[in-house]
Amino acid sequence: MTGTTWRPAVLADFEHATLAVPFRGSTIDAVVVRRAASPVAGGAAVLYVHGFGDYFFQTHLAAFYEALGVRFYALDLRRHGRALRKGQLPNFTADIDEYLDDVSAAIGLLQAQEGVEWLLLNGHSTGGLVAALYAHRGPRRSDVDAVFLNSPFLDMNLPAWQEAVLEPVLSAVGRIVPSLKLPGLSSLYGESLHADHRGEWSFDLAWKPLAGFPARAGWFRAIHRAQAEVAGGLSIAQPVLLLHAGRSAHPKEWNADVLSADIVLDVADMERLAPGLGSRVEVGSVDGGIHDLVLSREPARARTFELLAEWLRGARS
Repeated sequence: MTGTTWRPAVLADFEHATLAVPFRGSTIDAVVVRRAASPVAGGAAVLYVHGFGDYFFQTHLAAFYEALGVRFYALDLRRHGRALRKGQLPNFTADIDEYLDDVSAAIGLLQAQEGVEWLLLNGHSTGGLVAALYAHRGPRRSDVDAVFLNSPFLDMNLPAWQEAVLEPVLSAVGRIVPSLKLPGLSSLYGESLHADHRGEWSFDLAWKPLAGFPARAGWFRAIHRAQAEVAGGLSIAQPVLLLHAGRSAHPKEWNADVLSADIVLDVADMERLAPGLGSRVEVGSVDGGIHDLVLSREPARARTFELLAEWLRGARS
């Protein structure tokens, strides 16, 4: 791999590099983000993979890892955040393996140019689904030493009858009309996060709208197929930590649950599917946590980092 150009990122004290990932006889962009002057020296690193309708902005997560001696890198997947290009359908994929290709390209950069010798793959939500599949069958899975899944998107958050009847129908539609828009999402979760509304965090609403980007039928099909693979059982060899909120809730309007429960996914699905990921899976629950646990209110956020730090020390030993 030739020398990579790092440019100032949107976030203060961070920089990014664009990866040209092979795609259909050409290339498509993914983006890796790192701190411009990391305080960490040595060969341990983490690669963070975000979820659907998301991108990397959680600078406090980088600070947490670097305080433990683990250099932080984040990947903005193709058509997300810094990697979204004019004319692209935001956050769209028709095949989860596209994201595995982005992860492979990022790992290649970390090993060839960044001196990474020990690697944690950290995925949130859809990024957690990607991380689990990558550790199971990704081309460079042997270069991954441990996996942290923050509220991974292992199953659709739908009633049982819809999963049995509607989900296969939508998946079939996605094969025929992949760009078809599906019903939109609530803005409650986004409002609970953004500092201009009811949250604590600042992020670019052009890259992470309060109600997300429209889900497309082709994306739904890609996720459905990936989740069916998870349901069939994976064989992740590395140690895995899966953390989720203490409970899920389904508010239709603003109430206290929005700030103290996962209102995006069903934590029962994560509990049910976790044992099938591999033979070295640990599961933890964070009372008062929300969907992205590291964005939870205190003390749930501190508890998330406490559990992660304790597990990470064992995973690196």
